[in-house]
Amino acid sequence: MKYNELFAKRILQLCAERNYSVNKLATLCNLRQSTIENIINGASKNPQAKTLHKIANTFNMTLAEFLDFEELNNYSFDDEN
Repeated sequence: MKYNELFAKRILQLCAERNYSVNKLATLCNLRQSTIENIINGASKNPQAKTLHKIANTFNMTLAEFLDFEELNNYSFDDEN
């Protein structure tokens, strides 16, 4: 899995747990729906920390908590092509 795909997976997982649509998440984050969709569909390869922070806060998480998940913790940049 590519690095940017990990963020998409995390966002979709948290949305599913809370029964949020992408539109609802965007509204709650005060972000454009297209911003979140770009992260999810891979158009945004490196989302800004500020954007991820807003998303994390919407899930009642710190940015550190949002970024603390197994797939990201085990990611190796050595595996990138």
